Amino acid sequence: MKRILEYIGGKKGIDVRINGDRPYDIHVHHRRFYRRVLWNYSLGIGEGYMDGDWSCEDLEGMLTRCLRMVTTSQNVSIVSGLQHTLLNMQTILKSRRSAERHYDIGNDLYEAMLDPHMQYSCGYWKDATTLEDAQLAKMDLICRKLRLQRGAKVLDVGCGFGGLMKYMSDRYSVDVTGVTLSREQQRFGQEKFGLNSIFLHDYRELRKYHRRSYDRVVSVGMLEHVGFKNYADFFESVRHVTKDDGIFLLHTIGGNVSVRRPDDWVDKYIFTNGMTPSVAQLGKAMEGLWVMEDWHNFGPGYAKTLDAWNRHSKAYLQGSDRYPLRFQRMWEFYLVGSKVIFDLRASQLWQILLTPYGVKGGLERSD
Repeated sequence: MKRILEYIGGKKGIDVRINGDRPYDIHVHHRRFYRRVLWNYSLGIGEGYMDGDWSCEDLEGMLTRCLRMVTTSQNVSIVSGLQHTLLNMQTILKSRRSAERHYDIGNDLYEAMLDPHMQYSCGYWKDATTLEDAQLAKMDLICRKLRLQRGAKVLDVGCGFGGLMKYMSDRYSVDVTGVTLSREQQRFGQEKFGLNSIFLHDYRELRKYHRRSYDRVVSVGMLEHVGFKNYADFFESVRHVTKDDGIFLLHTIGGNVSVRRPDDWVDKYIFTNGMTPSVAQLGKAMEGLWVMEDWHNFGPGYAKTLDAWNRHSKAYLQGSDRYPLRFQRMWEFYLVGSKVIFDLRASQLWQILLTPYGVKGGLERSD
């Protein structure tokens, strides 16, 4: 099996040797690693690292060489592919369970990993040198793009821990409401940021809100949980609550190709049923509902953000008894692998500015 794996790697041009002497070469500690990788590349590599089947001095270098050749492939099981093609894997109930699995693992870890505003999304690094500055710049950019004015009614769809809500309320004196599916995020926002307007609602439940009730709507890092079967429903739900002269800012990871199923390892351990949309998928879903005013890509900044998160979380996890070694390895693999994907430009970060009917003269970007 070792020779088969080496042959496949050579055919694909993956310059990583098994038990080689370079920092990015893999050192195998258990023979089951070969069987795992041949059966399912994504799960085999990820679970093998988590279980200590292999190690590598330069994990980022190794993943860069491997993922460079496979970032456009869909290495998923037949069962997973059929499930996501035939079924809606992001129903309200399944979405709640997925949110609880990732976002409720422990606020202590997220506090150690993130900036003081608890921004679990890409920072804006144009003029920033630290994670905190990059996240402040990101929130400032969002507010300027939304043209916030005192007293405006704002809805944050997928508000996370509430840091952006707090920033908007303090800086612009707006009336801001947030919705999330994570009880721990809601509790944190209430206790640490003093926000009493965070509700446990799915975006589809916005249909129960009053029509055209918000001047501004923002959604940061939530669309990745929606799924390709629900993109149109998401844009329709947001349109339901946005005033005719309102503005909607969507901040999301995007992909270079359209996908209909997640990566197996990410699906099993990180973001259950999560996937990133393509330009084509978003365009089709928003057609007839929104006018696209601006499409801003600052994806390379996500690599810097993820690098900072990895350094912070590693320092915290190494001194923590709460999180076992297998979890620590999983978390490192997630953050380093994600950084590599953005470094390779296989994933992007988009801020898309939308209005219901278009603004006369357009909305000039001020970034």
